[in-house]
Order: sequence, then structure tokens, then C-alpha cells
Amino acid sequence: MEWIRGRTLGRGSSAAVSVATDLRSGQVMAVKTVEFSRLDFLKREQRILSQLNCSRVIGYKGFDVTLENGNLMCNLLMEFAPGGSILDTMEKAGGRLDEATAQFYTREILSGLHYVHSNGVVHCDIKCCNILVGEDGIKIADFGCARRVEDVFGGNLAGTPIFMAPEVARGEKQGFAADVWSVGCAVIQMVTGRAPWANLSDPLAAIYRIGSGDDLPEIPRNMSEQGKDFLRRCLIRDPEERWSVNELLKHPFVQEQKSNPKQNSRTPTSILEQGIWDTVNDPETVESPIRPKIHRTPLQRIQQLNEVSTNGPNWECDEDWITVRSIGLEENDIVSVMETPCSSQSVEMASNNEVGDQDYINVSASRSSDYCSRKREYGSYPLAKIIQK
Repeated sequence: MEWIRGRTLGRGSSAAVSVATDLRSGQVMAVKTVEFSRLDFLKREQRILSQLNCSRVIGYKGFDVTLENGNLMCNLLMEFAPGGSILDTMEKAGGRLDEATAQFYTREILSGLHYVHSNGVVHCDIKCCNILVGEDGIKIADFGCARRVEDVFGGNLAGTPIFMAPEVARGEKQGFAADVWSVGCAVIQMVTGRAPWANLSDPLAAIYRIGSGDDLPEIPRNMSEQGKDFLRRCLIRDPEERWSVNELLKHPFVQEQKSNPKQNSRTPTSILEQGIWDTVNDPETVESPIRPKIHRTPLQRIQQLNEVSTNGPNWECDEDWITVRSIGLEENDIVSVMETPCSSQSVEMASNNEVGDQDYINVSASRSSDYCSRKREYGSYPLAKIIQK
């Protein structure tokens, strides 16, 4: 696939999400980019996302490795959600959502999770900024922390502290029930504008209190009785007693909301969470985009993406575009790249950065690259020669 990268929409500690356009079809996409040394993280997300196909889950478009400014970059191409995240919608609505809108979003989140869980996947990081708003409803996104249920063991923390279930905070198995707890926390945030445990500013303090105490997140007083009961079913400390997604889909709180209430969505401004909001074990977490105006031709789409509006978002990294071409690494080749040893001498062909003695090409992350680099066109790069050197 030949595609062009547009403006950066959000950044994490080691990842960036940009607008991208397929030069053949003109399709607008989102692309999540990390340095090649982070391939293992992106590869895990790619493996899970590529096996899911549901209207309530962000769509997988492909995987690509490119050479940009002398650095090998890994790119996960995904569906582009036009409405930003639920968090963006909340900000546009004045900081929180009315209960009817929260009901609708909650039902769609549960519908998506039902599909994800039925395919043996635990998301591990459900929260409002990881739920995107598409033209046909919400999309569960950011599977950077996701695991197959058979691969989930105790001892490893994954997720965002204030959205973690008690068993996760204690280092126990992170199963489907943990996602249900996170849904309850997300509903609280939707209707109040504040996440649970908002008085805790330290991640370790939050993990300790959630895991070892008997406290529960405060249920909003302004919610209906059905809403309060729904949250009580989500926020049961014992995961064995907590309701399943399938049971929650039959709860009156979500069953009575049938249509999509009108909500204005806000263009995000690359608001990246810090501290208590950071996702544990997910350095690639980034915020979500809002789709630009759609035009008929690819050229018009690209021109629209490059326009600057005084009323638009304050994007970071607003330099010129680069044309990106695949260097020939297909999805099935990812495993072989990870498992193929290479010497530091062979890596120097692609980068002057120091490398370790890992089992994959390790481009040091010590030098920060600019994902929106100056306009430059790259041809195909002989990655096979690097691997076989």
C-alpha cells in the first residue's frame, strides 16, 4: 500500500498517531507509528486487531514498515473515526454527558466488548479516551494492552490505575470481569465529568487503595435508579460475582436506550494524559483524531488534511508531509523479523544509533525522530539485506 502521512493527531511516550491517506483509493485512515525497537508492542496489538472484525471495534487496515529520516518505523494502519473519543465529546458538551447519551454509548461499548470477549480477548484498558466515535457508532480502540484470555496471568499490571479492577491492582488474573469494572468507571466519568478516585493523584496510591481496601467508586447521586443499579453490578469487588457483559446487555439501563441522541463532538487538541491517567505497560497510548471534511477525490482529501484553520485544533508537529512507501515487510513477515538475529554492523546500514544484542533489529529510542518530517520521498528499502547481513 502506498500512502501519505498527514498531521500528527496525538503522541504518547514512544508512539504517534497521524492522519494518513491511501494514494490509490483516497481513503482516509489513522496510522499509529513507533520506532522499530518498539515493534514487539505494536506487533502484539496488530495480531489482535487483525483478527477482529466488528462495527464496534476500530477497523484494521494493515501493517507497514517504512524508512523515515534514516530510521525504521513501524506503522499500524487503522480505520479513521470521525468524532474523536468519548472524552472529546464530553468536553464539547461542557465536561460531561447527559444520561441518555451515556446509556447509548454504554450499550454500544458492551456490544463491542461482547464481540471482543467472545473471541477470547481481554481489552485491559477500557476508558473514555479509548472509545472513539465513528459515523456508525462507537469504536473500541487502542488494543495495546489487550491479551488473549489464555495468555492472561497474575503478576503483571496492564491498564490505567484509576480504571483498574481490584483483582488487577492486586496482581491477580486480569480476565473478562476486569473489563466490566472498567466499563463502570467509564460510565461514572461520562455522567460526572470526573473519573472515579479523582481525589487520588498518585498511581501507586490508587493501585493500593483499589486493590487492598473495601472502598468502591462513588456512584453519582444524579443518576437514575436504573443507572445506579447498573453501576452496582459493574463495580462488585469480587470478579466471580461481578456481572458479565452478556448479563449487562440485558439490564434495563441499556435496554431502554434504543436510539443515538444527538451530541456535538469536539476536535481533540492532543490532550495526553499524565500521571494517574497513564496506561501501565502501554507506552504507545495516544489520543484519538477527528475526521476532516470528506471530499470526492484523493487530491482534495489530501489538500483538506493540510489546511490550517484558526478555529481548528492546535496540532503538534505541523511540518510538511512525507510520502511513505512500504519497504516490503508483509504482515506474515513480522514474526520472522522478530526472530531473526542481526549484528550491530548490519543495523548501521539503516541507522547510526547504537543497538543491543536482542533478537530483533533494535533502533535505539534515545534519539527522538520527527514523525512529521520535511517533505521527502523514499523508495523501497532492502530490509531483507539488513536481516540477512
